[in-house]
Amino acid sequence: MTSWLAVLSGLGHALLAAAGLLVYVLATRIGHQRRHPSAALGWVGGIVVFPYVAVPLFLMFGMRKFARPLRVPRQTPSARPTHSQQPTHSADAAAVAGPAWALQLLACMDLAAPVHNRAIVFHRQGTEALSGLMGAIERSSRTLDVGTFVFGHDEVGQRVAAALLRAVQRGVAVRLLVDAVGSLKMPRSLLRELRAGGVDVQRFMPLWTSPIQGRTNLRNHRKLLLADGEYLWSGGRNLATEYFLDRPGTPAWVDLSYEVHGPVATQAAAQFDADWRMASGRLGALPSAPVRGALPLADERASQSAQPPGPLAVGPWAQWVPSGPDHADDTVHTLLLAGAFQAQRRIVAVTPYFVPDDALLAAWCLACRRGVQVSLLLPRQSNHHLADWARERALRDLVAAGAQVWLADDMVHAKAVIMDDDIALCGSVNLDARSLFLNYEAMTAFYGGQEIRWLSDWCAQHIAAARPYDARRPSWTRDIAEGMVRSIAFQL
Repeated sequence: MTSWLAVLSGLGHALLAAAGLLVYVLATRIGHQRRHPSAALGWVGGIVVFPYVAVPLFLMFGMRKFARPLRVPRQTPSARPTHSQQPTHSADAAAVAGPAWALQLLACMDLAAPVHNRAIVFHRQGTEALSGLMGAIERSSRTLDVGTFVFGHDEVGQRVAAALLRAVQRGVAVRLLVDAVGSLKMPRSLLRELRAGGVDVQRFMPLWTSPIQGRTNLRNHRKLLLADGEYLWSGGRNLATEYFLDRPGTPAWVDLSYEVHGPVATQAAAQFDADWRMASGRLGALPSAPVRGALPLADERASQSAQPPGPLAVGPWAQWVPSGPDHADDTVHTLLLAGAFQAQRRIVAVTPYFVPDDALLAAWCLACRRGVQVSLLLPRQSNHHLADWARERALRDLVAAGAQVWLADDMVHAKAVIMDDDIALCGSVNLDARSLFLNYEAMTAFYGGQEIRWLSDWCAQHIAAARPYDARRPSWTRDIAEGMVRSIAFQL
């Protein structure tokens, strides 16, 4: 009893807080855990005030990165694709895949180079996206890999599950990777049914039984389907009804997804293999650059699939851009930050949640002040009310700098960023700190004029139907509340 009183005394509390801070500093420095300032302040403040709770929570949830920066010296990367990827037609001989600044930056972060693809198709409506998804499952003949954050217990979830079971019956090797938190409502009976039917199912980092300790706060938000190593379906849509189909009184969410036929699917397949190994607890299997070039499918599945075709000489340019704890750099955030200083004419962004860090917000405000038109489309009210509160200060700062902010009446779940007419990003990354710094995410960079125009027209169509944001000065109580919510924004 006396020992417990000593621990609870002021001296005991101070010693425990000091020990907790030492643990925090050592874990952060030794593990190269570069951390957003608000996250660092949150952990330090929690350890000082509540060390009995904060230290165990930090050990359970506080790690942010697995990958470390490469130790070997790098050569200066070329802004152009490799020789085998160069266009062969004389009219295209001088063509560059994309803006030199973006290609050099992504190459320095050890990402696979842009590649030509046979075809790229965007989905304007949820019905088109569902048709493409189901068609890919039905056409698969050798392998089928599906990854999602949410697997709904609804009409779409049931249709996808039934299609996966049919694929197994015709001899397709099927893997399904679902995030344990995002798909928390997915009934265990459905998991058992899929496993009994021959689908290899894994839940990514369950909260209490994760094979990797200290990382359960890091969620897999990537959404993709890979068929036979040659076809990729990806974007912002989870496998649940609200992302595809209207329901009584509730329209389907406004979202974006796309199909890519070509080598980008091979890049995404290498990423899925790394995610699958991570979910199995095999950290040692993670390469430092998991998507360098056109890699074959991993492990035993390589023998079940034909080798993917070589690089194409013509076709639309695209590049797989993953981001998350398995990459040493915050790739998408770095690309957006650099793009804010490189853009000359416009930055158009669509996101359901806008809670950027101070660096990205400042960069976009500076872009506005030097004459770049920044346009941002958001839902008037998203499905996360705390995120709606946390975004207000950033929106007022953007509008004050000259940006155009638009609010859509429908729930917008799409994620896209267009910088000038040179590069467009589309995929799973929200413009909030959790998505940019904590989650496993993936975007595809599109460099072709046709793809950039399609996304530009799609954004313009939805902006035309939205209403401008009214940047009113908040009351002091509202301002305090927004500040309190903003202080935990990195966890939203």
